[in-house]
Amino acid sequence: MATIKVRKHKLNFLEKIYLPEIFRGMWITSFHFFRNLAFHFLHAIGFKQFRGAVTFQYPEEQRPLALRARTRHRLTQREDGSPRCVACMMCETVCPARCIYIVATEHPDPNIEKTPASFDIDLGKCVYCGFCVEACPEDAIRMDTQILDIASYSREGMFYNMDELLHPERHGDKILIDPKLPK
Repeated sequence: MATIKVRKHKLNFLEKIYLPEIFRGMWITSFHFFRNLAFHFLHAIGFKQFRGAVTFQYPEEQRPLALRARTRHRLTQREDGSPRCVACMMCETVCPARCIYIVATEHPDPNIEKTPASFDIDLGKCVYCGFCVEACPEDAIRMDTQILDIASYSREGMFYNMDELLHPERHGDKILIDPKLPK
């Protein structure tokens, strides 16, 4: 193989001192600042069609999410309250992070072959790819809770069992999701 020698072009005086680029960066920043300031001023005096950049004051004010956003997992239930999951292990198999753990057992109803004895998800490992939702033939697992706050002080706090997945709206004393979501 031949070695190719690449020559760099010589910088001129303005390129060496970087002043034109500094002024260009300051011009772009000031343009956006004054444009947003003008939009906020016009919005404040009554022109509702003008709206500047918006900041959400995070803990008090939640950012609106799209309905298709992949948020914390939940298990759906049958009419009798049992999980819809039939422990087919499809979600556990397709998971690239290997964060889903299912232990199957016999279901008392002879029409249903299996049911999960335990269904656990380690959200500390989860990459929120949504493959588990796509692979589920029973529509038993969904990622539509609109819950983004899953932080924990320990690894054990990121480990969700079947009860926490069946009832994601219960988190401490407050209800986190809309109870009108389809079960």
